[in-house]
Amino acid sequence: MRRADLGDADCGIAQALGVLGDWWTFLIVREIAGGTTRFDALQRELGVSRRALTERLGGLVEHGVLHRRPYSTHPPRHDYLLTAKGEGLLPVLVALQDWGTRHVMGDGTLTATAARDSAEARRVHQLVGRRVPELTLGRHDGGAERPAVPGRWTVLYLFPGAFAPGAQGVPPGWDEIPGAVGCTLESRTYADRHERFRAAGAEVRGVSTQRPDQLSAFAAHARLPYPLLSDQDGRLAAGLLLPTFRAGGVDRFKRLTLLVDPEAVVRAVQFPVTDPAGSVDEMLDEVGRRTAAASAPTVSG
Repeated sequence: MRRADLGDADCGIAQALGVLGDWWTFLIVREIAGGTTRFDALQRELGVSRRALTERLGGLVEHGVLHRRPYSTHPPRHDYLLTAKGEGLLPVLVALQDWGTRHVMGDGTLTATAARDSAEARRVHQLVGRRVPELTLGRHDGGAERPAVPGRWTVLYLFPGAFAPGAQGVPPGWDEIPGAVGCTLESRTYADRHERFRAAGAEVRGVSTQRPDQLSAFAAHARLPYPLLSDQDGRLAAGLLLPTFRAGGVDRFKRLTLLVDPEAVVRAVQFPVTDPAGSVDEMLDEVGRRTAAASAPTVSG
């Protein structure tokens, strides 16, 4: 039986598997979402044979999941990029990551945090040195921008969900999910320290998987002086394999903070965050150390 013939012709699962094939395909999409777009780099990251990688990339291009963008003509070389159809797979990757972390690597407990010695925490701290993918996210005020502010240090604090009083959308049992509560306190603490972060040379951005209109209501309520960004399509979550949990029918970030340098490279990580307010002052100290070191004059011998 050919893979394209799997299952019921009217079943979306069977037809999706006919396109996606085996587990290598998901890993290829994962790497491309994270910014690894060239053949040699993909092979190096995945450890797959050139023949197998060529076949799978060709199949994904044929099915419209990827498209090729030339970057060299002599010899011919291409970047492999996600199409709109390919980006539609990102929530699937986020869901697989959550399911694997919770039910395969964990005991099935619903939580918005993690143990400090967990595999999830180790994976998140390995983001240091990774570049934030080039993408844009919607702002709470209707604009759009990259998560990392070009040419500036950026503090990206990712939070599960913040809700204005009386607003719809607070998931059932929210207060009982470990680590979920504290987004308002964290956001207001960043607001109180905003000018100090700027004086230290960093911009602050809050990121959630909530819709821009939900973020707008909260930003107005909390009087935040910095933008909130919406990753409602899971592009940032999938690009950096950020930890998530599912509540109220929505994939949500576990609370974590990234410090990103002016070249969009992650330089420090806070995860897990067990003290939302205290973590803000810790990050302010981290920013001060990093920017002071970056601006210190070099001494030649």
